[in-house]
Amino acid sequence: MKSLFDTVSYNCSKLVTKSYSTSFSLATKMLYKTIRNDIYNIYGFVRFADEIVDSFHNYNKEKLFNKFSDDLELALKGKISLNPILNSFQYTFHKYDIDKSLVDAFMKSMRLDLHKTDYLTTEEYNDYIYGSADVVGLMCLKVFVRGNKKKYGELKDTAMALGSAFQKVNFLRDLKADHDVLNRTYFPNTDLNNLDELSKQDIISDIEKDFEKGLSGIKKLPIEAKFGVFMAYRYYKQLLKKLKRTPALKIKDSRVRVSNPKKIELLMRSYVKYQLNLI
Repeated sequence: MKSLFDTVSYNCSKLVTKSYSTSFSLATKMLYKTIRNDIYNIYGFVRFADEIVDSFHNYNKEKLFNKFSDDLELALKGKISLNPILNSFQYTFHKYDIDKSLVDAFMKSMRLDLHKTDYLTTEEYNDYIYGSADVVGLMCLKVFVRGNKKKYGELKDTAMALGSAFQKVNFLRDLKADHDVLNRTYFPNTDLNNLDELSKQDIISDIEKDFEKGLSGIKKLPIEAKFGVFMAYRYYKQLLKKLKRTPALKIKDSRVRVSNPKKIELLMRSYVKYQLNLI
């Protein structure tokens, strides 16, 4: 039965989310059940594409990515795929009428990671972030507003800002792995071999502006999505707070993280703020 295969596909996307990101999985659990699976479906898709370009070092990444891209196109056109991750994504894609240009922009940025090692201009940097993060936020927003075009238009800019903030925090946290393992440098006009406090503060100030704009949109989200997205916001804000306290040179030589007990504390505090309507 096709319905059984679809259920298996959705469970695969949920498993991918839980396995790859405890923080995102925790935030997704705070969404209403009516939209939770669709966010799992989106995350599974973007995670698999990202894993190809970031992790499969002993394999032909370009060949694998091309196959994944071809299978994605077939899944979106045929509304089915034997790849359960793509099968679940195509379901959500069609259910909410997600703009194909968002998917194309995401795949374009992922493909850049196959060969591009640095971003020398702000324009290149912003284009990459748009494709790798902003559009993911927009795909999720389509789910949050249940395809409501008016609400989507109102919140589009703030969703992109939040996506940018999350991605930039990831870049700052993962400086060591990106630079030393993947030979990538995302921040333009920044010497990562000699990252100083002034350069770090410029990056953080830019992220804080994105967070401020993103929070204004969270406040306007439908109730089904508000607490889950607020939880993700709180997690990344805490991560940025730790990065802000970490000396610039140490960021380059270590990976800052939020401990699991701290994540639980954030959840509890965020719930209180949510219940008291303080967001």
